[in-house]
Amino acid sequence: MTEQVTIIGAGIVGICCALSLQERGIPVRLVDRGEPGQETSFGNAGVVSPWSIIPQAVPGIWKKLPQMLLDPKSALSVRASFWPKMIPWGLRFLGKSGEKTVREVSDAMELLCRPSIDLYRRHLQGTEHENLITDSYYIHAFRNPEHADLDELGYLIRREKGGELERIDSAELRRLEPALSKDFKAAIVIKGQARATSPGRLGAVLAEKVRAQGAEVVRTEVTKLARAEDGGWQIGTSQETLHAHHVVLAAGVWSADLLKPLGLPVPLVAERGYHVEFPTPSAVLNNSIMDVDAKVVASSMQGGLRVAGTAEFGGIDAPPDPRKEKILTDQAKSLVPDLDTDGVQFWMGRRPSFPDSLPAIGPVSGQDGLFTAFGHSHYGLMMAPKTGELVADIVSDRRPNIDLAPFSLARF
Repeated sequence: MTEQVTIIGAGIVGICCALSLQERGIPVRLVDRGEPGQETSFGNAGVVSPWSIIPQAVPGIWKKLPQMLLDPKSALSVRASFWPKMIPWGLRFLGKSGEKTVREVSDAMELLCRPSIDLYRRHLQGTEHENLITDSYYIHAFRNPEHADLDELGYLIRREKGGELERIDSAELRRLEPALSKDFKAAIVIKGQARATSPGRLGAVLAEKVRAQGAEVVRTEVTKLARAEDGGWQIGTSQETLHAHHVVLAAGVWSADLLKPLGLPVPLVAERGYHVEFPTPSAVLNNSIMDVDAKVVASSMQGGLRVAGTAEFGGIDAPPDPRKEKILTDQAKSLVPDLDTDGVQFWMGRRPSFPDSLPAIGPVSGQDGLFTAFGHSHYGLMMAPKTGELVADIVSDRRPNIDLAPFSLARF
């Protein structure tokens, strides 16, 4: 196939879809209201983890939710106006928390996450920005050493699949991360990882590669997706109506509203994440660090030290909660006591989350020429390159040698 493919959404997933399509000789058009890679993709913690293969819903999580929801400083919050939508989504979420389901979901997540480092490095070749992906450990730090248990289900699954994990004591943790608080008494080190030293810059560099390889990039807001009389697709925008025979919907959380008029309601919610970044931190972390108690991740980046986390469920267009800045700043100081917090930068983005932590990837049944690539939850940075490979194979009529059923919209 050599006909142009239109990709709605130029986040890291849309960009990777474009790169993989171009590798197969297929011209692309990227459509987004903003600069490529500068929305949700911009603000994550930068972890590129082949072993981020454990879904959010795990056994026993129902016991922890009430306490988390009642604690104003916890990583989980729900806007009051969002509860009518949250309850049915939450029931689906809890229904996915059994061990059998967790293992099935983990198998599907592994397909997307395992090749992420190699694929990013392939995409970055020749850009002169190969250092945007650097080798790293992913260190899960614990204040209570008894909680650092390699036999806990998430760590056990990783080890069963070949992950190299090591439990270390406080002395070894100090050696690896001298700037980390002495309150952390043990850690689990997940090896064979990488991190993006600037997620926003990564998106910008790869988007520029897409442009240099001949892509058409249209800066406009998509307002409607509808069937055209010739069997193709009309893409309504704030400026004009575009036409395409093949459309990849990679618009993140905004994808759901574009599917509704087609009779395709999907249980996708805006799981809003926040970060604070300290431009002159006076402290450096050598690896990506998760504070397991606070559920935040810290990483040194080109722009300073970033601490990212929280899961706030609310409307897509609801304003950021300003209280999160102080909460995250306090958590950052708890992680790195010598941190210089002057000039803190505060950011909020919207993760597109399904109840099972898996994205929607593949053709849409009954909608010829329409393909999905959205809903990557917390894992978009890891899953984007392989998502692009799968979409490119499907669009070009190649048959991926994997079962795509876990990623089908029909699962809902």
